[in-house]
Amino acid sequence: MSIENEAGQKLSGGVISAKSLILYLVCGMLIGLGAVLPGISGGVLCVIFGIYRPIMDFLSHPIKTIKKQVYIIVPAVIGIMLGFLGVSKVLGFLLERYPNQSVFVFVGLIFGMLPSLFKEAGERGRSKGSYIGLITAFIVILALLVTLELVSFEVTPGFGWYIFCGFCMALSIIVPGMSFSTLLMPLGLYTPLVAGIGNIDFGVLLPAGIGAVVTVILLAKAASALMEKYYSVAFHSIIGIVAAATIVIIPFESFTKGAAECIVSIVCLLLGAAVSFLLGKIDVKK
Repeated sequence: MSIENEAGQKLSGGVISAKSLILYLVCGMLIGLGAVLPGISGGVLCVIFGIYRPIMDFLSHPIKTIKKQVYIIVPAVIGIMLGFLGVSKVLGFLLERYPNQSVFVFVGLIFGMLPSLFKEAGERGRSKGSYIGLITAFIVILALLVTLELVSFEVTPGFGWYIFCGFCMALSIIVPGMSFSTLLMPLGLYTPLVAGIGNIDFGVLLPAGIGAVVTVILLAKAASALMEKYYSVAFHSIIGIVAAATIVIIPFESFTKGAAECIVSIVCLLLGAAVSFLLGKIDVKK
């Protein structure tokens, strides 16, 4: 039984235990942690923990939903914020001190999650359009990112770009499988974003918050309807986007800096893949 169904039964009886509230809080913290970690989608963790539908209902109809599912929404949202802020500080330090090793762990996290994403994408079957969407998205995004690299397109973090970061963050919750880090890392926005969040820098938090709120208001209903109607094609296209963006951020130069650094890079890659793969094996019933 998912915690969503369990909560529904308890709420219908008018009673909910402290244990359940703590459970929703912990699930929210894990979702917040997953939302900021490269390769792990907050939306996918919402699906895994059985609270994707309440979260989406809340984002689409906040007042109506919070009255009915306050015991899920409030602890889950508080947990998401705590997990998001807590891990950002650590990530900011690691990216500054050990940039290449951190990126290899992140790449491993992304590749380790791909099997579970592919399985999730096929929950409602696969069609020819699903594979076409995956391949097309992969080619288009890869070509776009490689072109930006070749023309030395540089992004200077600022108010407007942090609004874009907020858009990507909200999208990673609304659309299961979409990890905002895979969109921001190739543009060089991920590191300053997590550093700003970890340091409670309102020059980062304010525009990112604006971008996230506006995205939720404008896209929550449309994204939910899109995933409901074209689930397989949309989800496979997301996998194509994630795979293409991940290839671009791999620091291949680490393999040419000596045997020691090459071994460390491979170990970091395998470690990230193992953690992500095991996380993808979580059983909703547990």
